[in-house]
Amino acid sequence: MSKAPLAPAGILESALYAEDLAAAEAFYAGIMGLEKIVAVESRHVFFRCGDGVLLIFDPRATVEAPSNPDMPVPPHGAHGPGHLCFRADAAAIAQWADHLRANDVVIEADFHWPNGARSIYFRDPAGNSIEFAEPSIWGLS
Repeated sequence: MSKAPLAPAGILESALYAEDLAAAEAFYAGIMGLEKIVAVESRHVFFRCGDGVLLIFDPRATVEAPSNPDMPVPPHGAHGPGHLCFRADAAAIAQWADHLRANDVVIEADFHWPNGARSIYFRDPAGNSIEFAEPSIWGLS
C-alpha cells in the first residue's frame, strides 16, 4: 500500500520583482492598502496580505549571494513582469475597480469567466500583471 503524497497547507509568501522599490512601496502600501512589514533599501520591501506575505524584490539584488551567513537564502529571482492574483468576492471586486480607477490605475481587463466568476487585471508600477478574482474561478469558495 502506497502512502498519499504530502501536500502543502497553503502558500505563505509570493514574490514579485521591481527595480523601483520606492514606487512599489507607494503602490502596495498606498493604493493597495497593504501593511509594510520591513524594507531593506535597494533589496526588498515586504507586505502583510491576509494570512500571507507579499515579497517585492529588486531583481538585481536577489541574484547576489547573501553576505550574512546567518541568513543563507540562496540567490533567486525573475526578470520581466510577473503575475499575482488577489482573492475577492464580487462586491469587493466592484469596489476595487472603482478605487483603482479613482487612483488613475488603468484596468486592462474586466470580465466574467465561463463559470460566471469575475476578474479584473491591472499593472503595478513595475509592469507586473495584478488581478483580483473571485475564488470560484478555481472552484474554491
